[in-house]
Amino acid sequence: MPRAASNILFGAAGVPDSTPAASSLAALEEVRRLGLDALEVEFVRGVKIGPDAARELGAKARSLGLALSVHAPYYVNLNSAEPGKRLQSQDHLLRSARMAREMGARSVVFHAGYYHASTPAETLAAIKRELGQVLSILKAERNPVRMRVETMGKPSQFGSLDEVLTLCQELEGLAPCLDFSHLFARDGGRANSYLDFHRVLRKVEKRLGAEALRSAHIHLSGIEYNHQGEIRHLNLTDTAYRYDEWVEAVRDARVEGTVICESPARENDARMLKGLYASYVRKS
Repeated sequence: MPRAASNILFGAAGVPDSTPAASSLAALEEVRRLGLDALEVEFVRGVKIGPDAARELGAKARSLGLALSVHAPYYVNLNSAEPGKRLQSQDHLLRSARMAREMGARSVVFHAGYYHASTPAETLAAIKRELGQVLSILKAERNPVRMRVETMGKPSQFGSLDEVLTLCQELEGLAPCLDFSHLFARDGGRANSYLDFHRVLRKVEKRLGAEALRSAHIHLSGIEYNHQGEIRHLNLTDTAYRYDEWVEAVRDARVEGTVICESPARENDARMLKGLYASYVRKS
């Protein structure tokens, strides 16, 4: 495991703006220079990397002591009414997992889909069926990468906390990506205190076991929202999100794993959170 100042690795989603060259290889150098611990490689517009480049990226990350994860393409919709789109969605996930394996990434984060005209129960069943096929193929390939279904920020999207936890309970090998900013936006900004954050973490532990908090994968940023949920990511200091109380809740729940910042100035927010967390751990 990469060395870090705590039991949590802090990193950035994609190439930091301060990186001299817009490439994942250059991003690794910049992430290390900034004192961060991890990089989430963004496949969000498609898996546009081959095995050789993936292996090169992984070797570079290992040499720098950085952890890698992957975000699968946004085009995934496992509840599409069109069989072709469901197959394409499966393919996006499989290709993401295969390239993640080549680079030694631990996790693949993905958005599962939309309700459309289906009920939440129908959507859960459809996504479970499609995703079960993906997980079965990866198991047959002995792919060790952990697939992580993300909590989502719009009520039109499958991905409430309870839905994600239910899916993870019912599908072996599936784990959550806990996007706290999405949960905040989906709830209309009501859940924004130490107790709210602590309840989320304890619910995860109760439903999935203590290991879910010992190997957590978390997304965090500021976020703008309205009655339809998430609008866009913002920097943490530009919102009313109580990230200081979030850090305290994470510390007190003894969370371990990786925190990826998706703010516009993601490297700055990641460094701020890492420093704040380290200061809170020293006080405890």
